[in-house]
Amino acid sequence: MPHDQFFAPSPEAVGIDSGKLEVLFDRARREIDDGLLPSVQIALARDGKIAGMRSFGRASFDDSGAATGQGAAAERSPTQLREAAVDNDTLYSIFSSTKAITSAAAWLLIEDGKLGIDERVVEIVPEFGSNGKDVVSVEQLLTHTAGFPHAPFLPSRFLDREARLAYFAKWRLSFEPGSRFEYHPSSSMYVVAEIIERRSGISYGEFVRERISLPLGLDDLWCGLPRALHGRLADIVHVGEEMTDADYRALGFPKPPETEVTEDAVQAFNRPDFREAGIPGGGGTATAGDLALFYQALLTGRSHDGQTIWKPSTLQMAREVRTGTLRDPVFGHRVHRGLGVVIAGDEKRNARGFGHTNSADAFGHGGAGGQIGWADPETGISLGYCTNAHDRNAVRQARRIVGISSRAAVCLLD
Repeated sequence: MPHDQFFAPSPEAVGIDSGKLEVLFDRARREIDDGLLPSVQIALARDGKIAGMRSFGRASFDDSGAATGQGAAAERSPTQLREAAVDNDTLYSIFSSTKAITSAAAWLLIEDGKLGIDERVVEIVPEFGSNGKDVVSVEQLLTHTAGFPHAPFLPSRFLDREARLAYFAKWRLSFEPGSRFEYHPSSSMYVVAEIIERRSGISYGEFVRERISLPLGLDDLWCGLPRALHGRLADIVHVGEEMTDADYRALGFPKPPETEVTEDAVQAFNRPDFREAGIPGGGGTATAGDLALFYQALLTGRSHDGQTIWKPSTLQMAREVRTGTLRDPVFGHRVHRGLGVVIAGDEKRNARGFGHTNSADAFGHGGAGGQIGWADPETGISLGYCTNAHDRNAVRQARRIVGISSRAAVCLLD
């Protein structure tokens, strides 16, 4: 849980309406009360402070090795799992919400003059340049236009540098870089992390910790969770029934294509080695409060004690829509991608994971299972929402994200 100094004395002290905040919390709790989701955690922040944070439900936790901090290869047994009520100290896997953190780390290198968005990746990571990938730019990695969305990589091998580079060399392009948008669930962020390491001289996880988490006072924001903390991380479960082709047709939605984010792949993040790897496209862990405060920092560029982390010009650059008229290949709407974050944009903002009531300038990145992280420059509000449940009903999950975000975006005092 964030330090006490990050909590406002009251919602009204930071311009948030207590009644509207309770409406938001009631929506977050609804599916706990209905028995669908086992646990959720939610936090709303403004003016650098948490206006309110709540945790609902119960989860299983892995206590094996918590006292000894045993290594990544440690196995666990069902007898080592403990069920308990969640609280504001509970950690959650935030999956692709991690992409905003990884991208914000790259922004720091750009700000430092150590990285250019127009640089070709091969100039930084020569091992990557095989099979026609020598034309891929840093910007294309961050906008999901790099051309290799389906590149295989076993997350537990991320910390093995030799294996990582071997994967890079084998990868092939699926389309010409820059010619279209197709979401890269994890592949491009592996390369961004390698670039961070080459240009900073330290590991990706250390860079995030030293340049983002600790300066912001976010002790529970990790990209690579130490084994001793696994006893605080809610175990991932799947809930609900998967929708059929007929269900999608009846609702008028196209069935999403199958990607690497399968049920087995998600469940693997209960493994100690996956948790410790902290993969840059989806291996982050945090509380909802840390996520909301991270986005507060992306509004101002400053830490709680006034230290500048990102310059305003850097944040403006990062939030510039760089994908032009490129459209989502499944749903057909414009994708509105900045440098590693999604921009709410037009009336289709709900299809991009925002609420109907968010402004066009809201930005953020969601995660598998329905994790939410965003900030809205128009209101100064930021939101963090985490759950350990992955709903097999994709439409219900999407509507949950929009419903929660829509309520969060209107929490300002009248």
